[in-house]
Amino acid sequence: MKSVSVEESIGMVLCHDLTKIVPGEFHGVAFKKGHVITEDDIPKMLDIGKRKIYVWEMQEGIIHENEAGERMAISSAGKEILFTEPSEGKVKLLAKCNGLLKVNYKTLEKLNTIEEAMIATLHTDIIVKKGSVVAGTRIIPLFIDKLKIEQIEKVCREEGPIIWVEPLKTMKVGIITTGSEVYTGRITDKFGPVIRDKIAEIGSEVIKQIFVSDSVSMIEDGINELLASGAEMIVVTGGMSVDPDDVTPAGIREAGATIISYGAPVLPGAMFLIAYKNDIPILGLPGCVMYNKRTIFDLILPKIAAGEKIKREDITKLGHGGMCLDCEVCTFPACSFGKW
Repeated sequence: MKSVSVEESIGMVLCHDLTKIVPGEFHGVAFKKGHVITEDDIPKMLDIGKRKIYVWEMQEGIIHENEAGERMAISSAGKEILFTEPSEGKVKLLAKCNGLLKVNYKTLEKLNTIEEAMIATLHTDIIVKKGSVVAGTRIIPLFIDKLKIEQIEKVCREEGPIIWVEPLKTMKVGIITTGSEVYTGRITDKFGPVIRDKIAEIGSEVIKQIFVSDSVSMIEDGINELLASGAEMIVVTGGMSVDPDDVTPAGIREAGATIISYGAPVLPGAMFLIAYKNDIPILGLPGCVMYNKRTIFDLILPKIAAGEKIKREDITKLGHGGMCLDCEVCTFPACSFGKW
C-alpha cells in the first residue's frame, strides 16, 4: 500500500472508500475499496477534493477480486448459464432458460476447499426460471494468488462444469384413472385436474385420459392404448395402497413394465411407484397427490421432463429431506422438501 497523487493512480487499486458529500443532495461512497482506477475517475476524484489517495499496486502473479470472480464464473458455468459483470469481486450466475438446475456438488465441495475462493449455488434438481440467480462466485480477500484460480480452472476442465440448466422437454402425457366409483360415474374425477395442472406447470400436455375400474386387465389395456397413442409418459392414479382391490401395481406389471421402485422414503408419497416399458416412464400415484400441495410427484416429474431416466438410487436418497412440512403458505421449491 502506498500514497500517490490521483493523476498517478490509473490502473491501481483503491484500498479505502472515497466519500462524496453534496449538502442537501448526496452523502455516501463515491468509490469503493477495491475499485480499479480508470482515467475517467480522475476528474471525479478531484471534484470531491481528493489529491492524494492510498492504493495497492498490482504485483506479478496476483489477481484482483474482479478478475478472479469472473474467471471462476467462466470455468464453473455449463450450458444455459449466463453471468453478470463483476461487482466488488462478486459475479452472479443466471439461468438462461426455464429448466431443471443441476449442480456437480461433489466437485463444488472440492473447489470450496481451495482457500480464499468460494462458489455458492442453489440446490441441485430444482426448477428455475429464466433470469433467476442460481449461483455466485467471489474471493475472500481483495487479491488472490493466480495459481489458486488456475487450480480451480483445471479442476473444472477435468471434472466438467459445476452448474448448468437442463431445459424441460414438452412431453405427451397419458393418464389412467382407476377406481370403480369414478369409472361408473358415481363420483366426479378429482385426480385428473390435479395431474393436468402439474403437467402444465412443467410445460407438457395431457393427450388422453382413460377411466378404468379396479381391474388388472383394464389397467394393462389402458397402458398399451396410451403407448399406441404416442404417450411419452403415463400416469396411473389411485389403487396404490395395500387393500385387496388396489391392483394398480399388478396392472402395470402385467403390461410388461419393469418396476424400478414401489415405495419411496418420502412423505407425502410413500406409496409411489415408477416403472418403465420400452423406456417410457409409468408412474403410479397414491391418493396424497390429489390432496397435498407438494408430494414426491413434484420431485420426480421435473427430472423426467429434463430427460433423466429414474433409477432406484434416485428414489432411495430422497429420504434425507423427504419430509414435507405441509406449510400453510407453500414456498416450494424454496424449502427443505426434496433437498438431500
